[in-house]
Amino acid sequence: MTKREIKPLKGPIEALVKVPGSKSITQRALICAALAEGESILEDALRSEDPDLLAQALAATGVRVEFSETALKIGGIGGSPRLSGKEIFMGNNGTGARFFLAYASLGKGTPIVLTGTKRLCERPFKSLIEALRAWGASLSCLEKEGFLPIKIAGGGLSGGEVSLSVSESSQFLSALLLVGPYTREPAVIKLSSPLVSRPYVDLTLAVMEIFGAEVEEREETFLVHQQKYQARHYQIEADASSASYFLAAAALVGGQVTVANLPKDSLQGDAAFAGILSRMGCEVTYDKGVTVTRDPKISLRGIDINMGRYPDLVPTLAVVAAKAKGKTIIRGVPHLRFKETDRLKAVATELRKCEVPVEELEDGLIIEGTDNIKGAEIETYDDHRIAMAFAILGLVVEGMVILNPGCVAKSFPNFWEILGTLYA
Repeated sequence: MTKREIKPLKGPIEALVKVPGSKSITQRALICAALAEGESILEDALRSEDPDLLAQALAATGVRVEFSETALKIGGIGGSPRLSGKEIFMGNNGTGARFFLAYASLGKGTPIVLTGTKRLCERPFKSLIEALRAWGASLSCLEKEGFLPIKIAGGGLSGGEVSLSVSESSQFLSALLLVGPYTREPAVIKLSSPLVSRPYVDLTLAVMEIFGAEVEEREETFLVHQQKYQARHYQIEADASSASYFLAAAALVGGQVTVANLPKDSLQGDAAFAGILSRMGCEVTYDKGVTVTRDPKISLRGIDINMGRYPDLVPTLAVVAAKAKGKTIIRGVPHLRFKETDRLKAVATELRKCEVPVEELEDGLIIEGTDNIKGAEIETYDDHRIAMAFAILGLVVEGMVILNPGCVAKSFPNFWEILGTLYA
């Protein structure tokens, strides 16, 4: 197995970085552009493992996909995917797999099989499958009910009223919303459980609106009328989750980091990370991007926070909390156990290796900050966010080694290159 040693930084940092485009926006825009008629151009679309796998899957249904250095050109198919009998491999891309499952259910042709890595085939799909079947989708789980691999026969979706549990993932709701404009009757989605990760649903609604579709929301019900997405030339903003690692570097090391291409009015919920760092003792300013500053003479402080709206930020927050004075209590994220790995267990296990006191809760973590963090070999569990978060902790700890560093390709292929600029 490959490994990468992280060298600590000496003294405060001052850095200006530009991170790649948002993975969450890119994957939502890909679905909308594929269903639209005409050519869409997605400027600064993220080129990484997850969106590339989704783009390849869409191409297998008749969508024209052209990659360039700075953009994706998508030739839409007007709401009618063509199923080609191929096996579609989605890696460990849970978002892409759930979106594609709903998208392909609109199609016609020879049934296809959607599959992925062993871990993706262990992640939950049951609530989404049941909702799509209620809309008339012909879906057959080939090994275990509620899980990939799934045979998709297509035939279109009826729409109408459907009940949906979103306790495990908001992606189930986003998947139904994205195809809602193309169901035969108005799509009425009633939630049967509290919604986790609400900002990701808001992001879905915002991207749908950019492509010309509107959704009505009343209490726990979403109504999507028959509409058509319009092709767009769309500038995709920076990935707020990717930005979080470099903002965390300023918090941990001291000094100042600016992420140049993340706007103050970002569509992404994870842009809230700068505000979380301000609660811990950092200064946050916005000009051409977002800047986080920490005076090295001022210590970070622990906080008590519900991260249910921002689950992808938990590994990053956890490594910052490891150096903060007092306890940090992270709540409201039981659904993190269904991600690329059980992220709560993974973060707790690796922090303990570094001799950071941590208690694992059913829905979160309690982390006691310490000045006696030790470097360790960090198992990444093929989880990009574990690798990147602990790499940032390595900026203030001797002897931090990241195993399987290539797993960052899932969302941030040039992470190590940009991390290297902090040493300049």
